[in-house]
Amino acid sequence: MSDAPGNRGDSSAGHDRGGEPASESRERESTAPGLTPPEPTASELISQALGGAARKAGLDPSREASTGHVVWAAMGGWRGIFESVVPGLAFVILYTLTRDLVLSLVVSVGSAALFTVIRLVQRSTLSAALGGLVAAAVAAGLALWTGRGEDNFVPGLITNAVYGSALLISALAGWSLIGLAVGFLMNEGTSWRADRRKRRVFFWLTIAWAALFFLRLAVQFPLYLAGDVTTLGTLKLVMGLPLFAPLVAVTWLTVRALYRRVEPPAA
Repeated sequence: MSDAPGNRGDSSAGHDRGGEPASESRERESTAPGLTPPEPTASELISQALGGAARKAGLDPSREASTGHVVWAAMGGWRGIFESVVPGLAFVILYTLTRDLVLSLVVSVGSAALFTVIRLVQRSTLSAALGGLVAAAVAAGLALWTGRGEDNFVPGLITNAVYGSALLISALAGWSLIGLAVGFLMNEGTSWRADRRKRRVFFWLTIAWAALFFLRLAVQFPLYLAGDVTTLGTLKLVMGLPLFAPLVAVTWLTVRALYRRVEPPAA
């Protein structure tokens, strides 16, 4: 578990004898003249990847921003919400009304492709729209291959299972993925693991995110087995952004409180 008795929770954890953060000390040593920078460890690579993704999504605890602004940025604003909801909503509505799998998939994938083209023309960030297009295309290809509308949701079910398992395993192993991302964003590397309080907070935040993915899986998988496409598609939308946004807010507020700057006492 993450609260192993061998780790100390005092404020000097993760610092060298001069009081400098260990990660910054190692960085200065690695960039000294004549020294070859050490190869990054697996945890450092994961931290950088997660931290970079969080920063692009606007989830940087070191920046001064309101909770509402952070949640809105994480969802991509009105445009991000529209791009994430419309393809799935179009599929559910058309399939429910017509039972025409090909038409429903063409409109769904076509809308995702249109969003990507618009971003290309406007030269705006492509990652979210392009990721949505690839996911929609893969799901549509599987559904067309099997001829079953419910198979359009298989990639989402797999994603929930993989993300939930990765988060749960990382928390139980004491290397919480939330902690790795925050450690990179706050320039402390993995030294948070020496702080009992931070380790506990990151453990429970990671468990909360894992629970979100497993909850989606627990609700949606029986509907997939039953072949209830309309209910499955509707609940996928309901359990998407409406559950994602509050958890982003909780995570943001918790991390900000954990790293709140202590003002020096007045003279």
